[in-house]
Amino acid sequence: MTRVVLRTGESPESLLRRFRKKVTQDRILSDAKRKRYFVSKSEQRRVALRKARRRERKRLWREQSRQR
Repeated sequence: MTRVVLRTGESPESLLRRFRKKVTQDRILSDAKRKRYFVSKSEQRRVALRKARRRERKRLWREQSRQR
């Protein structure tokens, strides 16, 4: 559980800002979104391969555009 303690003289807005920052750094929301539905191992592999292909394509495209 993520906790943030109110500092002396700190406004509620900055406390909330610190809390949101900590939640994002701890990847709490992204984990919750990812675990919302069951994804089989084969589906995970397929998605990972698709992402890898896209990264590679993107890297090659950037490389080619720099050479021009």
